[in-house]
Amino acid sequence: MTRTPILMAAVLLSPFCTQIQAAEQDTVLNGCLLTPKTQCPGVDLRGADLSNLDLTGAVLNGADLRGAKLRHTTLKNADLGKAKLDGANLSRADLRHANLRGASLVEANLQAINGWALFGQAANFSKANLQGANLEFSRLSKARFHDANLQAANLEMSWSTKVDMKGANLANANLQETKMSGANLENADMTGTRKHYANFMDINMKGCTGCPVDWQKH
Repeated sequence: MTRTPILMAAVLLSPFCTQIQAAEQDTVLNGCLLTPKTQCPGVDLRGADLSNLDLTGAVLNGADLRGAKLRHTTLKNADLGKAKLDGANLSRADLRHANLRGASLVEANLQAINGWALFGQAANFSKANLQGANLEFSRLSKARFHDANLQAANLEMSWSTKVDMKGANLANANLQETKMSGANLENADMTGTRKHYANFMDINMKGCTGCPVDWQKH
């Protein structure tokens, strides 16, 4: 006769148990709860494996993420301003509307990221792999891409004034309607790049392959 109340209690408690189990599974590293909208400015997460986590809207400005694994991680609307991401693996990460202003991503892997409308002004992407990255509508003014791999990347309608792409590989990239006035494309490779309606005013094209050297004549 007591089985029914027991079963009813188990059914009523099951949602609470599930919530407790989920809370127990949340990852905490160096005092940072790795969940959406977490507030962890300046946290040390060097070499941490954060792959596949949902960090939407996370505040990680100034964080040390050098060598961290962020493959397939959702960082939409996250604040990574001035963060250290040198050597980090962000392949296929979701960085839509993310703030990377002043961040350092030297030799980082950003292959096939979704960086639609991200903010990367004055960020350092030198020697980074951005092959196939979606940077459409992004803000990249004064960012540095020395010797970066941007093959087949989509920079359509990005704001890239005074960007420094010395030695960058832009082969087959999409630069349609991109604003690149004042940029440095010295020794860059633009073979097969789509350039329709892009702005190349006052650009340094010394040693560049495939650059529109006669752009201002039209």
